[in-house]
Amino acid sequence: MPEKDLKTLLSELNEILDTTEELDPETRAMVVDLEADIDRLLDTEDEGMDFDTFREGAQSLQARFRTDYPMADRFLREIMDMLAKVGI
Repeated sequence: MPEKDLKTLLSELNEILDTTEELDPETRAMVVDLEADIDRLLDTEDEGMDFDTFREGAQSLQARFRTDYPMADRFLREIMDMLAKVGI
């Protein structure tokens, strides 16, 4: 999996969100959870990851971004596309 690419996209997503004045705490928490989940996905030792729960959370965040934060939505779409290409 292109770990560097995922980390770069997550970093860019955070940069955009850091410049967003009205980012609510719930959305910020969802992003933190997404990052933690991706770190777990990248950890080859962690076999207990629930991929369905991960996908549901990511899709929920993506729906929120699509509506409220269109610039951030692009980065999250790229992250999700990258994960889908490797079967996650």
